[in-house]
Amino acid sequence: MRKFFKILLMTIGGILGTLLVAVVAFTGLSPQLGGKPTKADKETYVKSGHYNEKEGEFVNLIPTREMTGGSMPSVMWKFLFHKSPQAAPPSPLPTQPLDSLAITRKTPEMVRVTWFGHSASLVEIAGQNVLLDPMLSVEMGPVSWATPNRYNRSLAIAPEKLPPIAAVLVSHDHYDHLDYATVRKIKDKVGHFYVPLGIGPHLRRWGVPDSKIVEMNWGDTARVAGGLTVRCTPSRHFSGRGLGNRNSTLWCSWVMQAPAKRVFYTGDGGYGPHFAAIGQQYGPFDLALVECGQYNESWADIHMKPEQSVQAARDVRAAVMMPVHWGAFTESLHAWNEPVTRATAEAARLGQPITTPHLGEPVTLGTELPKSRWWE
Repeated sequence: MRKFFKILLMTIGGILGTLLVAVVAFTGLSPQLGGKPTKADKETYVKSGHYNEKEGEFVNLIPTREMTGGSMPSVMWKFLFHKSPQAAPPSPLPTQPLDSLAITRKTPEMVRVTWFGHSASLVEIAGQNVLLDPMLSVEMGPVSWATPNRYNRSLAIAPEKLPPIAAVLVSHDHYDHLDYATVRKIKDKVGHFYVPLGIGPHLRRWGVPDSKIVEMNWGDTARVAGGLTVRCTPSRHFSGRGLGNRNSTLWCSWVMQAPAKRVFYTGDGGYGPHFAAIGQQYGPFDLALVECGQYNESWADIHMKPEQSVQAARDVRAAVMMPVHWGAFTESLHAWNEPVTRATAEAARLGQPITTPHLGEPVTLGTELPKSRWWE
């Protein structure tokens, strides 16, 4: 009996110790949590027109609920006991290695996109290298046991092997889109980080100099190089990296416009009228990288179902749609390959051209686009 109680006490101690680590990580001692805005920063946020000063939070263009059904305890119960048996693939996904030298061989007219899984993608446009949502780590967040790990232990290319990057575009500050370790590895080879309002303090805490950080409001435009323009456009989502900074940073989508080509990235978010507005003002687009995955009826306002993703591509007037936000992490209850299965079916039904590359497989506009059903 004495041995039993000793083991019980050791188990309880271990649990309490783990919880203490989690609390420490999420109360500001972990650099992964990011930085805090200054008083001057918050005054800028108020002027944006998308910030509730009283609540200290950014807001969406239309009413948006983070939970549209059930409760957080019920959702957690489903995650523990009712996820799809195919929530993760049975083995690592097929990945095409990306040669860093191949990235240097391009013309200013070429548009080439390489998807690394989830939303991280390299867009080569106007002769420039643009990295979207830099999350190229295997583990996510400061408490890896509490967050999903990447399906594959290795990627198409290690972040330190990427060539110089003219621009990093960040859609929002969630861990699966803005990764501390990745930023630390690439920050010295990046020309500028273009981010929505509020993310600047995170980057500064991680050692990125002010001169490389460009914080932008919805509607703001910045010139990169080679005739490339990037525009910060709305999305319908939320933000936060810890327990006390919910919606303290803005979220967005991105327009990349070269002299002859246009590419759109939705970022994360639910379906809404902003897509049609973006298509009307900045479209048509030669390619749209569209969020497609991690959806559920319980958070239907902040993530799109695959059929809505296809409609969003049509709304922005995309010649070709590429589904992203799948193929790397399990963050919902559906099967890991359900998003692309449903999206390709809906695209076929509506006549929306779609490309479905392997991880690491370059997609070059103007050539035959990858369309294999490799996930089957």
